[in-house]
Amino acid sequence: MIRTREEVWQEISEKEKLLEIYRQWNREQQEEFLDFCTGNKGIKILYDAFFKEILNPESAPERLEEFLSLILEQKVKILKVLPNDTVRIADESSLVIMDIVIEMEDHSIANVEVQKIGYLFAGQRSACYSADLLLRQYKRVKGEKGKTFSYRDIKKVYTIVLYEKSPREFKDFPEDYIHRFSQKSDTGVEMELLQEYVYIPLDVFRDIVHNKGIRNKLEAWLEFLSTDSPEEIAELVEAYPEFRKLYAEVYGLCLNVERVMEMFSKELQELDRNTVQYMIDEMQEEIDEQRRKLDEKEALILSLQEEIKQLKQEHEK
Repeated sequence: MIRTREEVWQEISEKEKLLEIYRQWNREQQEEFLDFCTGNKGIKILYDAFFKEILNPESAPERLEEFLSLILEQKVKILKVLPNDTVRIADESSLVIMDIVIEMEDHSIANVEVQKIGYLFAGQRSACYSADLLLRQYKRVKGEKGKTFSYRDIKKVYTIVLYEKSPREFKDFPEDYIHRFSQKSDTGVEMELLQEYVYIPLDVFRDIVHNKGIRNKLEAWLEFLSTDSPEEIAELVEAYPEFRKLYAEVYGLCLNVERVMEMFSKELQELDRNTVQYMIDEMQEEIDEQRRKLDEKEALILSLQEEIKQLKQEHEK
């Protein structure tokens, strides 16, 4: 089902629309596209169109259920898919490569996000997104329950973030590729607080699996999502044959060259936006740090000037 470069190129060259898109890419991007259309390079499953096709909670819920069960370490059954809000907090939707929001059988909510580049202050932003989901649940449930509404009707909200390139905080933990957060007291008293977070830095995972290999089913899923090496893909489907069907579906999508080219262009645009925003955040952090250092120097100068003034006054006495 995988075609040759000549076959793919012939289809592109015969359609003016496809040829125009192709010519907008640089040489490296053109080669990357041809490589994964011809199997010389594996497909990046984290591309929005592929991820949503393979882990579609409506057409194949059992896949996302298994993936979430492994991540959350509990049995997950999807009750329904919830609509994504078109308006993101602070209009940051361009920073999110994709997200899926589902309601589970126990009525708790999970938001699964994939991000190409982890932005700065990831914790603060994740907390805002989680609060947004919690508020949306509150409004929806209160509207459905009416006068019978109780705060006990509000269930947990899980924010699950997969980073292709993770924030620097995760680099300090090179042996850990999954980080789970929940709210706890400092005394041991237990209350049912509703917001939990899971972060998976796939770049850290890649380093770990390179050294230790795939050790369990969760790592098999993460390998499936993160590798585009044909050799690693072959090893994965040999150890876990169930992924062979998923790869077949992905390569089936690649037979539609026009759709894949449009998807590839969208991914490049998203990556550009993410890179620009990342650079802006980095520059802003550097500016803030320089401003802080200048403030400290100014404070020191003022302090020294005051000491000199006092010494002069004492000397004149």
